[in-house]
Amino acid sequence: MPRPLSSKVPAWFGRKFDFTFPAEQYPNVCVRLWGTPARLEEILRKVTTDVLVRKPQEKWSAQEHAGHLLDLEPLWMARVDDFLTDRDTLAVADLGNRKTHEANHNAQELAEILAGFRTARLRLVEHLGTFEPDVFARTSLHPRLKQPMRLVDHLYFVAEHDDHHLAKIWELIDTHFPKPSLNCSRNSPHRRMTGRRGKLRLHWTKSKEP
Repeated sequence: MPRPLSSKVPAWFGRKFDFTFPAEQYPNVCVRLWGTPARLEEILRKVTTDVLVRKPQEKWSAQEHAGHLLDLEPLWMARVDDFLTDRDTLAVADLGNRKTHEANHNAQELAEILAGFRTARLRLVEHLGTFEPDVFARTSLHPRLKQPMRLVDHLYFVAEHDDHHLAKIWELIDTHFPKPSLNCSRNSPHRRMTGRRGKLRLHWTKSKEP
């Protein structure tokens, strides 16, 4: 039986951001963006369909969180282009997330969602790879936060948004699986370490087949 769900992931709209790191760190942020599709695919790789589409308290399922990441890729790209055209204010997001609520992601194939997200995200990262370093220091106003944001800050914001939803997904699927036990042995035995008089001893036992 799944454990009762009580989210420990902080609410996204409650997040505060302090963009004081050097703009020269943009390669690090771009690598985070590039790696999100692989992390998402790995988290969901062996999750069964019933777990993927389960909606606790009628909130988003793990698959809907994945679909939401795909849904927001056009907004992230539009905001990147806002920096290129020196717009004073970045494109406004739909704070009600209507696109995700109406997309019926649970009825889609997970593979299609993952492939679409990977394609869109790599397109974004490749686009960023064509910019000169000074472009990442350009600024525009974030419409919800009401604070100036450099392009590198926008990319950091996206990376943090990625991690927020990956954490939500991990939390949703983790309620259905027991914590893994440590296995650090040869030929599948378990190795247990105990201390006695300041020394470590190793105790080896044979594992039982699953």
